[in-house]
Amino acid sequence: MSTPHLMEEFKKRFTSTPQFFFAPGRVNLIGEHTDYNGGHVFPCALSFGTYCLCGKRTDKKVNLFSLNLPHIGMVETELSTIAYDKKQDWANYPLGVIDVFQKHGYKFENGVDLLFWGNVPNGAGLSSSASIELATAVALNTVFNLGIDPITLVKFGQEAENKFVGMNCGIMDQFASGMGKENHAVLLDCNTLKYEHVPLNLNGVSIVIINSHVKHSLVTSAYNERRKQCENALKALQTKLPIKALGELTIEEFEKNKDLIKDPVEQKRAKHAVYENQRTLLATRKLREGDLDTFGKLMNESHVSLRDDYETSCPELDIISEAAWGVKGVLGARITGGGFGGCAVCLVKDEAIDNLKQTVGKIYKEKTGITADFYIASVGGAAGVAKESL
Repeated sequence: MSTPHLMEEFKKRFTSTPQFFFAPGRVNLIGEHTDYNGGHVFPCALSFGTYCLCGKRTDKKVNLFSLNLPHIGMVETELSTIAYDKKQDWANYPLGVIDVFQKHGYKFENGVDLLFWGNVPNGAGLSSSASIELATAVALNTVFNLGIDPITLVKFGQEAENKFVGMNCGIMDQFASGMGKENHAVLLDCNTLKYEHVPLNLNGVSIVIINSHVKHSLVTSAYNERRKQCENALKALQTKLPIKALGELTIEEFEKNKDLIKDPVEQKRAKHAVYENQRTLLATRKLREGDLDTFGKLMNESHVSLRDDYETSCPELDIISEAAWGVKGVLGARITGGGFGGCAVCLVKDEAIDNLKQTVGKIYKEKTGITADFYIASVGGAAGVAKESL
């Protein structure tokens, strides 16, 4: 949808004068379910995401409309009466951000009109919710001239999802959207929020995302249950070890002390968190060294761990990943995002992309009856003022 078209849609519904913002979705290359376990993640921002037009009103009303979900209609409320309501659907994400701003002492003298349009596939596990949150956060920060630093905006986005929406997510999705850099991935230590932009020198290799079209929904999935299981495992380990997070453990330390975790399921969950963190650090090191073959093998190991130990895959994503592993020129393939549906991410030699699409697409269609979509990822920058043309 073009910039003039979005402006036209805004003017149809609102009388305020908008400014134009964008926040990217993200794909996580490796490091899944490690963020809330105090480990490392390695996502990159995408070139597609959420566009937000934000205009300052003369009263205290907040009006929101999504061009992606027009059947829900206009969501209307007041600054003083913002509250979670299931009927508000998608609008709970931007309303949650406004609520967090106000709870942190930012008082708005005016309400806002907010129009959203996104090209992140909804329910694909590519962080459409985080991109909505960060688009809202940068819009409020800019329109009201608040001067809040980007990492605080990232934290506000996470807080909105945790406390307002009720999804107990880690910080990775919001961080990738708010702190991404073009042609770089972000190595983030979720325990300390120390981060580094790592160049994606892929040299004839592309990142390909495969959408299973199995809708991914963290709020209604077992995501919060997985987090609780990891918390229980951590408490068991803390009876002997002076640690604050599973991400502090080496594989050797975990193996030496894992029997402290009496529940076998909780032990499996903790194993994934520890091993996946170490895989992420090794994969990043191999990328710096230009060893993409090893990076790809670590992606495959990540998928197996998510399938068997963390149990957040699904049959459709297993079919996609296993089919991709059999294609010559595919270095690695794995589920990406929170799981229970969504997308797989592949590292593929450029000359093998067509074969990947044909082979995986055929196998997936035959086994599930679903047509997969393939996207060659273009790695974008951080949330901010949108470019003039889309």
